Amino acid sequence: MSHNTNMAESQFLSGRIALVTGGCSGIGLATAHKLARCGASLAIGSRIAERDHNQVNDIRRALLNHGQDVFLEHLDVRDRDSVDSFVANVRAELGAIDILINSAGITAEQGVVEHSDTLWQNVIETNLSGPFRLMRAVLPEMIERGWGRIINIGSTAATVGWKDNPAYCASKAGLLGLTRCVALEGAPHGVSCVMISPTWVETELMRDDVEQIAEREGRGRNASEIIDEIIEQNPQKRMIQPDEIAAAVIFLCREDAFGLSMDNIQITGGALW
Repeated sequence: MSHNTNMAESQFLSGRIALVTGGCSGIGLATAHKLARCGASLAIGSRIAERDHNQVNDIRRALLNHGQDVFLEHLDVRDRDSVDSFVANVRAELGAIDILINSAGITAEQGVVEHSDTLWQNVIETNLSGPFRLMRAVLPEMIERGWGRIINIGSTAATVGWKDNPAYCASKAGLLGLTRCVALEGAPHGVSCVMISPTWVETELMRDDVEQIAEREGRGRNASEIIDEIIEQNPQKRMIQPDEIAAAVIFLCREDAFGLSMDNIQITGGALW
C-alpha cells in the first residue's frame, strides 16, 4: 500500500501539460526532466532547436525516456509571432497548457556608459518581454480552466545591483513586478505566479558570464579562478545546482503550494548575490 501511494505521489502531475522556455539547457532542462518524472507532458521551447539539431534530438530522446509526451520546437521569446505560433502548436499537439516555466534568459557584462541600444533590447526582450508574451498567451486558458502554475526564473539581480549588469538587473527587477501583477490577476481563478531567484547556478549561462567577466576585468584571472572565488564567497562554500531550482519548481506545482503566489523565492545558500 505504501509503495503504491509513493508511486501515485511521484506522478502527481499526470495529465498536466507543462511549457518550459529555455528548456534545452541549464535550469530549464533540469526542470523539464523533473516535470516529466512527475508525469507531466512537456512542451520545450528553445532557440537551440533551430541551430543544433543533433543536440535537440539527444535532448528529446532523453526526455522521452520518462514515458511522457514531448513537444520540442524552436522558440524565440523576443518575437511575438514565434511565441504565438509555438503556443498554438503546443495546444494542437498536446492540449491546453497548465504549467508555464519561464526559464529562457541571457546576460551581458556591460556598463551603462558603453551600453548599446541593441544589447539593452536583446536582454530586456529575452528576460522580461518574453515572459510577458508567454504569460499573456497562456493565462486566459488557465483562468478559464480554474487551474494554473506560472513560475518565472529570476535572479538575486532583481533586488541587488551588480556592476556591469544594468540590463540584466533591470530585466529581473521588472520580471518580479510583472510576477506580482500576474499573481493578483490569477489569484481568484486558481492560478498562482511565483518568481524563483537563484544566486549563481552552475550552468552554461553562468560559465559564459564568468568568461565575460574575466575578459572584461583584464586582471589576469581566468574563469576557473573566478568560479573558485564565487564558491568561496558563498556561505555554503559551493555552487547551487540546476536540480535544486527544478526541485523548487516541482514543489510550487503541487496542490498544497497554491498559497505560495506573488512571492520571490530566493535560493542562494545564504549569499546576497
